[in-house]
Amino acid sequence: MVTKMATLDDLLTLNGVVAAGEFTAEGKLVNYKAKIEMSPELAAMSAQFSATVTMLFNTLAGAFTQLSKMNWVPQEGWLYTGGDWTVAVGGTRGVFVETGKADFNQLFKALVGNR
Repeated sequence: MVTKMATLDDLLTLNGVVAAGEFTAEGKLVNYKAKIEMSPELAAMSAQFSATVTMLFNTLAGAFTQLSKMNWVPQEGWLYTGGDWTVAVGGTRGVFVETGKADFNQLFKALVGNR
């Protein structure tokens, strides 16, 4: 069964989400939408950071799979929470979320799909 991928507009309707973006695997910003003031420069930098962290987790997933004999690949998504905010990434799409308002199950499903 193929699940429809959430659009940026769909992501912005999720609890606590204030910005959503798409980026290439190389870190180039493809598109973004925000309900808060977000400059194109911040969006571009966020895309570059997200792609870099995703690449790191791809490498770690392969290495940890070999070391642990547990299946960690393919890496599908990650999140970072600090202060009042969370960044959640699935593939080449990510969101900025007010942590206290987030429904992480809903976010995971929208960014990674059904598991």
